[in-house]
Amino acid sequence: MSSYMSHRRAGDAGIPTSRNPQASNFTPMNTTPSYPNIRKFPGQSSNGFEDLKQKAEKFAEKVEDLTTHPIVHQISPYVPSISRFFIVATFYEDSFRILTQWSDQVFYLHKWKHYPYILVVLFLLIVTICMLGGATLLVLRKHTNYATGVLCGCIIMQALVYGLFSGSAFVLRNISVIGGLLIAFSDSIVRNKTTFAMLPELNSKDDQTKGYLLLAGRMLIVIMFIAFTFSKSIITILITVVCTVCFAIGYKTKFASIMLGFILTFYNVTLNNYWFYDNSKRDFLKYEFYQNLSIIGGLLLVTNTGAGELSVDSKKRIY
Repeated sequence: MSSYMSHRRAGDAGIPTSRNPQASNFTPMNTTPSYPNIRKFPGQSSNGFEDLKQKAEKFAEKVEDLTTHPIVHQISPYVPSISRFFIVATFYEDSFRILTQWSDQVFYLHKWKHYPYILVVLFLLIVTICMLGGATLLVLRKHTNYATGVLCGCIIMQALVYGLFSGSAFVLRNISVIGGLLIAFSDSIVRNKTTFAMLPELNSKDDQTKGYLLLAGRMLIVIMFIAFTFSKSIITILITVVCTVCFAIGYKTKFASIMLGFILTFYNVTLNNYWFYDNSKRDFLKYEFYQNLSIIGGLLLVTNTGAGELSVDSKKRIY
């Protein structure tokens, strides 16, 4: 660089010399030279944050556009039913586990937890019947208010009797399962319609109730991801944190639920693959697998129902 500057001729800079007497573009030292304005191309922004935001929104739109694919469009009518089955899958699995391991369950609660034998038998019978009945009613969308209450009660009762409150991961996951139940319950709320001049009139009270249920469900579902992000890669943590915040406040909800569902499904299949085990670890992994499947069902249902009235997406449509 310095060698080039030392050999550069003065005349090349526009200064009159004996070798370049015609040079006339000399600029006085007290005058600031005017440089041509740099032309900005369309879409070019001087703010790096705005560029990053636009790229993120374009990527989110591409992911959301996948839901409009013809194949997805054909199966979309079945998504609510599949989602509700995923949500209650953990209750079916838990009921069958109690029935197939009846003696072990009675022995554990009676001998190790020191509960009276008759109370143990009654508890297991009641919980099994309630989980099977409540899960079936929720899938069929029959008496969903009672079914949701019964299933939430089963979660709390089992946590108390089995002492599941001792582990933070179990507590957070059970809370998220309750969130999935609330989302399934909100999906069962049908808008009351009355006709006036052959036009349907929507009941805003039902919309408001559904909005509160969806908000509570979204808030409870993301609680599980607090423990989920531990011991994960930096990229996974960043994506999960951003998507959980977006999912909770209802911003780009469809994109956030798709990403969270994909991440949770990947880790659920790769880490909780209970089908490769045949010992005591199998029950533990199976329990976690179906609980995560319930949360995946809640995320999948939100992609179909939307975030509800109490969300950023809804406010953006209004304003």
